[in-house]
Amino acid sequence: MTGKTTASKGHPAPKGHPAPKGHAAAKGHAAAKEEPAPAPSAKHPPAEHPPAEHPPAEHPPAEHPATEHPPAPEHPPAAEHGPEHPPDEAAAAPKAEGAPAPEEGSPAPAAEPHPPAAEPEPEKPKAEPPSPPLSLAVGEVTENSVTLTWKNPEHTGSSALDGYVVEFCKDGSTDWTAANQEPFLSVRYTIRNLGAGEKIHIRVKAVNANGASVPATLEQPVLIREIQQRPRIRMPRHLRQTYVRHVGEAVNLMIPYQGKPQPQVIWTKDGQPLDTKRVNTRNGEKDTIFFIREAQRTDSGKYELTIRINGAEDKATLDIQVIEPPGPPQNLKLVDVWGFNVALEWGPPADNGNSEIKGYLVQKSDKKSGQWFTVLERCTRTSCTISDLIIGNTYSFRVFAENACGMSEKAAVTSKPAHIQKTKTVYQPEKIRQRDMMEPPKFTQPLTDRTTTRGYSTHLFCSVRGFPKPKIIWMKNQMEIREDPKYIAMMAQGVCSLEIRKASPFDGGVYTCKAVNPLGEASVDCKLDVKGKM
Repeated sequence: MTGKTTASKGHPAPKGHPAPKGHAAAKGHAAAKEEPAPAPSAKHPPAEHPPAEHPPAEHPPAEHPATEHPPAPEHPPAAEHGPEHPPDEAAAAPKAEGAPAPEEGSPAPAAEPHPPAAEPEPEKPKAEPPSPPLSLAVGEVTENSVTLTWKNPEHTGSSALDGYVVEFCKDGSTDWTAANQEPFLSVRYTIRNLGAGEKIHIRVKAVNANGASVPATLEQPVLIREIQQRPRIRMPRHLRQTYVRHVGEAVNLMIPYQGKPQPQVIWTKDGQPLDTKRVNTRNGEKDTIFFIREAQRTDSGKYELTIRINGAEDKATLDIQVIEPPGPPQNLKLVDVWGFNVALEWGPPADNGNSEIKGYLVQKSDKKSGQWFTVLERCTRTSCTISDLIIGNTYSFRVFAENACGMSEKAAVTSKPAHIQKTKTVYQPEKIRQRDMMEPPKFTQPLTDRTTTRGYSTHLFCSVRGFPKPKIIWMKNQMEIREDPKYIAMMAQGVCSLEIRKASPFDGGVYTCKAVNPLGEASVDCKLDVKGKM
């Protein structure tokens, strides 16, 4: 019994430790075939040894490791052993220690105790859920909803992101409720049908095939309450002035506004409700649309937009002007014909097309060609003179009116043509009646107050008429200015001037220009202020 226990204890040692050393020694001598076991095989031939399961008691197992597996350098090459140590017997000795011994004389297969090492299989990626969403924030809060925004997670895990799940619970509760039934990929979501005045906690999870991420949670609960905002109309810049359209065109305007809760929108025209047969309006959450399918001149006027929230309101005025081409001018007359010239007169059109008349277009047509040629464009007066006509020709004339919409469709045409006569011109000097030209002085342009800088010259001007030619006297502070090189007085064609050279503060004061002739006198004055240099 003691020998069996000891043997059974001795076998695991060569199985765990010496056997690999022998195998390593055999691999070390790869040039030769499997080495035969050395001295132990000679001491214990295979015929004398029973199977490893029943070792003889007289052979202590401690001797086997030392004698059976000597160090690798002591093994001679396989060729040196010769036929005395067949490889089959050498392979059988270690086999008897590590596993059940085969029958006597049968060789043990070399591959069974030491199979070749297999290559390690590549590790499969771990199934990881995504990281939590980033930058979770509240976008908008109303009386029954809250809108959230966030950013995609930094890592989506080992598989693609399936979407997000939004959950919420009331303040003081731990019962989380999913707001969406299926994951969605948008980074914005609105939770609806909430109770006004409630406080709720909100969190968002990112989901993929491996599971859900750690939730991103708002730090503070959200109070479901409409945020009050005063009403304000944001009138576009081009609508702050008169909005002009042509007859028949569509009017389609969008005017944005702001305010919370949803404001009441009211449109009026000249203080009266809109005619819904002509004008349509549509009000949204943040803007109102004003639409006229085909504008008519009756649609012109001032429209007032009012938005109101709980007594607070804001107003804006929209001025619309619908225009069309004007009518033709009225009462076109041929006033006079002389030499190569013709004088025409007419009146403004009865209908200006709801727009100011910018001018008139005048055309002529001679009887021989019958073609119309433009002689004047944008004539702003209601009369004109046409020159450089050809002697012997007969001309007709017509006039168009023009406004911001364009030219009038019809023109006013002269009722009778103008014939340029081939007559000799006899010069007859005009008899000039004698006229009394005597006139007392009278200033047609007075002096004006002036301010000048010290060291600079300045001029005072005025104009006077009178016959005989009046005498001009200049005075400073009611003192006559006589021959003084500082002052240069001149008069030409009734224009009087006084030059003050390099003015100084002493030259400031009241200057008077006095005109005197035998029929009377007249005077004007002004104030001169001389300032020092800066």
